[in-house]
Amino acid sequence: MSGVERFRALHHGRVPDDPLVLPGPWDAASARVFADAGFPALATPSAGVAASLGYADGETPAAEMFAAVARIVRAVDVPVSADVEGGYGLAPKELVERLLEAGAVGCNLEDSAGGVLKDPERHAEWLAEVRNAAADLLFVNARVDVFEYGDGDPERVIERAALYVDAGADCVYPIGAPPGVLPLLRSGIRGPVNVFARLDGVPAAELGELGATRVTFGPGLQRRAAAALGDIAAELR
Repeated sequence: MSGVERFRALHHGRVPDDPLVLPGPWDAASARVFADAGFPALATPSAGVAASLGYADGETPAAEMFAAVARIVRAVDVPVSADVEGGYGLAPKELVERLLEAGAVGCNLEDSAGGVLKDPERHAEWLAEVRNAAADLLFVNARVDVFEYGDGDPERVIERAALYVDAGADCVYPIGAPPGVLPLLRSGIRGPVNVFARLDGVPAAELGELGATRVTFGPGLQRRAAAALGDIAAELR
């Protein structure tokens, strides 16, 4: 079974209180820590990788992001999905080629730019081109930013999700969705649902019971590690 086949299989047949938990490595060292801890797959956070490279979130040059993903992939034996933001303006074919060259088995793709939601029909068309270029070689996680940059209406999320699933997305990621609306989203979205979790928030098992298929943490783990390193630095002084 290939890496992408293993990754895709992890999203199916899960019981409600056992969502797929995907830690977000920001470099090769953190990736090894998570893999050695027994996690079956990983998902890079663009903001965490940006911080490790000295950039603000959203300002990492494409070449550096793909190089960072490649280093993470080389460091571990588990499948790695990559957050590549809005695709860096690359044509779908080139975007897919760059992801496959880096060794990623999947990707996150946002439906906003500069804090503004994209037209959902046009974005769905673009996702369909990505799917066509990738065939079955990439697991596409379509991020829906309605809670981040829209009006927060769950029905708008469900409408966008339907377009993206029809376009070939394997999973939908309504980032920022409040836990209380997860049952509604779960009932209205076909296929797996990715939910963002806070380290001090609702536990992954409870998010699974509410409707999450998989749970990711964005840059939360990188920021927790940076805070811990700050404490160590303070002790050294």
